[in-house]
Amino acid sequence: MSAPNATIKPLKNGPYLVSSISDIKNKDGVLEAKDSYALCRCGGSSNKPFCDGTHTSNNFSSDKISNRQEDKIDDYQGKEIVIHDNRGICAHIGNCSDGLPEVFRYKKEPWIIPDGANPESISSTIGKCPSGALGLTLSRGDTTDQLSETSITILPNGPYAVAGNPELIVEEMGQRTSNKNYALCRCGGSKNKPFCDGTHWSNGFDDPKN
Repeated sequence: MSAPNATIKPLKNGPYLVSSISDIKNKDGVLEAKDSYALCRCGGSSNKPFCDGTHTSNNFSSDKISNRQEDKIDDYQGKEIVIHDNRGICAHIGNCSDGLPEVFRYKKEPWIIPDGANPESISSTIGKCPSGALGLTLSRGDTTDQLSETSITILPNGPYAVAGNPELIVEEMGQRTSNKNYALCRCGGSKNKPFCDGTHWSNGFDDPKN
C-alpha cells in the first residue's frame, strides 16, 4: 500500500522530486535512496537514474504535445468481465500482448477480445501492466484493483514503473483504469509527460547501467 507521505513531484522542465519512497530498484537490485532525491526525466543524465542537472543544457521541455494519443478509457465488454483500456497512458511494455495474445492482440482490431481467455488469466495479465492503462471489472461489479507496496522500478531502457500509488503532484492525472500504479517517462520524449507513452522504443533511449 502507499507509504505515508510518499510523493513524486515533476518539476517544470526538470526532474522528478521523490519523497518517502526508499524502495527503488533497477535490473541489478535495490538502489540506495535518501528520504528525498531527484530522478532524471530528460534522458540525458550521466548518473541515471538520478538527475545531474543536464536538463538545464539539453533543451528538455516537460510540456505535453498536442498531437499525443487521446487520453480516454475504452471499455471492452465480455460475458463475465469488462476490460478497461486507456491508450493515452500506455507505456507499450508488452506484458499484455506477449503474455496473453489471444486477448490482447497486437496491431489487430478490435485489439482486445475480453472472452479470449478465462477471467483469472486475464486478471493475472492485467496485474502486470506497469502503467495503469489496463483495468478489469467483473460483471458482478467487483474489481481486481489491489494496491501493492510503494516502490519505483526502473525498467530497462524504459520508464519508471511506480507501484503503490504514491501521490503524483500534477495538475491533471488523466483518466486512469487502475489506482495501483503508473509509468513515468524517463527518456525525455513522451508526448504525454509525465507519463510514458512508449517513445523510448523509437527515440534511441539507452541506459545500459540500469
